[in-house]
Amino acid sequence: MMLDNSASSLRGKVAVVTGGGGGIGKSVSRTFAAHGARVVVAERDAQRAAETVQAIEEAGGEALASVVDVQDKVQVARLTEETMAAFGRVDVLVNNVGDFLGIRKSFLRSTEEDWEALYNVNLKHMFFCTHAIAPKIIEHGEGGSIINVSTIEAFRGIPGGVVYSAFKGAITQFTKSLALELGRHHIRVNAIAPETTRSLQVPIDEWVPEDKKDLIPYCIPLERFGEPEDLAGVAVFLASDLSRWVTGTTVNLDGGALAAGGFYRKPEGGWTNRPWI
Repeated sequence: MMLDNSASSLRGKVAVVTGGGGGIGKSVSRTFAAHGARVVVAERDAQRAAETVQAIEEAGGEALASVVDVQDKVQVARLTEETMAAFGRVDVLVNNVGDFLGIRKSFLRSTEEDWEALYNVNLKHMFFCTHAIAPKIIEHGEGGSIINVSTIEAFRGIPGGVVYSAFKGAITQFTKSLALELGRHHIRVNAIAPETTRSLQVPIDEWVPEDKKDLIPYCIPLERFGEPEDLAGVAVFLASDLSRWVTGTTVNLDGGALAAGGFYRKPEGGWTNRPWI
């Protein structure tokens, strides 16, 4: 059976995107809408939520702003109720929220308060949202897709971010195991693990000094950092029928960084795993 051009369409589907009003989440929300989905922009910043919905509507799409902090299960319950009241179904859930919270400490200097804060924003909210929304996907009986946004740090060490990376690593196993449980309902569960991507939490243009920006092409095999649209494209793939036989996996959206495994392209040509040479 050949897939036709409609395989990438999300027409008729309802997608909930957490953190959907800014950065990566905003790009996912707008891209989903451009492919025909009705989008629920779940966002704790009311202005960002409203601006994203306005942009979608001005482009001819349909969206709902739900001002919610997904770290609070009571607010997640309200998000679910608002979604069902507005659209009557859910087909796609994107668990996009995550943040290292600016915590850069060795593990032995970290505190229990750090652990709790990182758990809430990087993993626990996925439990809340999935626990509340997956039953709604099951109810309408047509299958669906759950997409968890992780990070490349789920697959490599990150000094100064031990606890953060532990929760991101847990997303990998949450994704795999949940995929097995929900497979009989034809709900696919996958994750996306991006390398450094321009976002609200990672203003990479501000972080790289002007006199060092010419070195960026040598840091990553595809010679640039990620853009929000890069992740949005993978999310459309995972939400649509293009990936109808893909579940329990993580897409490493990293420009080849993980494959490079510590090797760097040299300006004069060739490669080195000793960047100081």
